Amino acid sequence: MTLFHYAPPITPYLNIIYSDNDVVVINKPSGLLSVPGKAIEHRDSTWFRLERSCPNIRVIHRLDMATSGLLVFARNKVAQASLQRQFERRTVAKRYRAMVWGNLPAQRGAIELPLRCDWPNRPRQMVDLVLGKPALTFYQVIGHHSHGDIVGLTPYTGRSHQLRVHMQALGTPILGDKFYASAEGYAAAERLLLHAEHLAFDHPSSGERLVFNCPAEF
Repeated sequence: MTLFHYAPPITPYLNIIYSDNDVVVINKPSGLLSVPGKAIEHRDSTWFRLERSCPNIRVIHRLDMATSGLLVFARNKVAQASLQRQFERRTVAKRYRAMVWGNLPAQRGAIELPLRCDWPNRPRQMVDLVLGKPALTFYQVIGHHSHGDIVGLTPYTGRSHQLRVHMQALGTPILGDKFYASAEGYAAAERLLLHAEHLAFDHPSSGERLVFNCPAEF
């Protein structure tokens, strides 16, 4: 298992994009866990910081520690059930932005490669055509930078590290990715350049479609 020195960012302590009696939407910074880890030194997390001001906050989904962007939490059991049902039915819209090393094989496409945990090297994941769980990602090139492409990523499934492994599988790992990038690709950025920039779901009480957009800092 890969060990790491956990030093989450303190400023801003919490960047709340939206809040009401049912949901809270956060812009999570890179370097902060979504939920507490098992070790006491990994307790600090988005959930932990929210729970201090919003008791009974409930987890709906997660972002990798290194990934930044939009994350929704529920404030009660009914809202949690509604949002979990929307994620299960894939009616929640999610889109990510990434900067990758190299150029993708086409302007847009789909990556359908099954994934499983690489147990001897966890938390790394790996493509396994026999034992892996189905995973599907849609991509679209939206720009270029000095080392490669800027890409929009839409996951159809939500496997751990899905976007990171799928980009690596195309030979275009995400810049700053310590698990999947080459030495050059890892050194090209100070952080993982992956950001959850768009999130949309139906409000648990009103049914109104809530749409959030949060541009990446990179």
